[in-house]
Amino acid sequence: MKAARFYDRGDIRIEDIPEPVVKPGTVGIDVAWCGICGTDLHEFMEGPIFIPPCGHPHPISGESAPVTMGHEFSGVVYAVGEGVDDIEVGQHVVVEPYIIADDVPTGPGDRYHLSKDMNFIGLGGHGGGLSEKIAVKRRWVHPISDKIPLDQAALIEPLSVGHHAFVRSGAKAGDVALVGGAGPIGLLLAAILKAKGLSVIITELSAKRKEKARESGVADHILDPSQVDVVEQVMALTGGKGVDVAFECTSVNKVMDALVAATKPTGVVVIVSIWSHPATINVHSVVMKELDVRGTIAYCNDHAETIKLVEEGKINLEPFITQRIQLDDLIAKGFDTLIHNNESAVKIIVQPRLK
Repeated sequence: MKAARFYDRGDIRIEDIPEPVVKPGTVGIDVAWCGICGTDLHEFMEGPIFIPPCGHPHPISGESAPVTMGHEFSGVVYAVGEGVDDIEVGQHVVVEPYIIADDVPTGPGDRYHLSKDMNFIGLGGHGGGLSEKIAVKRRWVHPISDKIPLDQAALIEPLSVGHHAFVRSGAKAGDVALVGGAGPIGLLLAAILKAKGLSVIITELSAKRKEKARESGVADHILDPSQVDVVEQVMALTGGKGVDVAFECTSVNKVMDALVAATKPTGVVVIVSIWSHPATINVHSVVMKELDVRGTIAYCNDHAETIKLVEEGKINLEPFITQRIQLDDLIAKGFDTLIHNNESAVKIIVQPRLK
């Protein structure tokens, strides 16, 4: 079967590899669509990061580069392994793409996403969604309604990132939220916030991303920091109080500064983006306003609620798909577009199956 394989920085190859073996306790999935994530781009440009370098196998997966990429994917079950009796061939599914030790519990309240040596399918080994087929342990497979188009279902994984950020914030219906950045995660996070009953203000420079925020209906107000004073506008919109919660989705320090300044006393600032460089924060404001500054990573028991929001029609994922490509075009039409012209795309999804 065809698969996108990461060898090293700048070296991803589309090649033939053996089909996966559906072992006991696993589910065989025909991959329908797989999204290209910002993490994938970082691996291509700066990696290996999450991907174990050649000769340095991951302690859980036992694998190192080359590995099959892709962790935002949907598909259809083609086989179930021995001992799997609650998944059927033909079911539509998405995957919570974790690589976590077998003895780590994953029940309610378990923080398995913070467990030792955690990694992700499609980065740390165990196959990936940028291939025609994959076999995944049952506990990471989530059935979905076949009424959700499979292309849209590929966005449930990044949508779950937004849901976890919402949970981490402690925000509730009726609160006012400020989202810094309308990239893929910022937009999907905003969709979660709207579905949960919050008022949403987005700050964004890019004209195309502002347009996407507007047409998708995920923001009540969209502010361009090149045209207005964001903090001043937020204060005007909130009667001088400031927002209840702010989400940093850019890894840009000026955005962080604006969020801290625009958040009300005792409010919460959640850092969603992955920072690859040092940052500063106005500690005096944090102290004087008794702000909570929180980090968030990936998801933890978020997929079920996220899927429910989509199945109930509270979130429409169609507007966020800006391009559909084939696996052979992964670099030329996928990675290159997102690296050199990322403002033109929100989410590019890939169909790995042969036509």
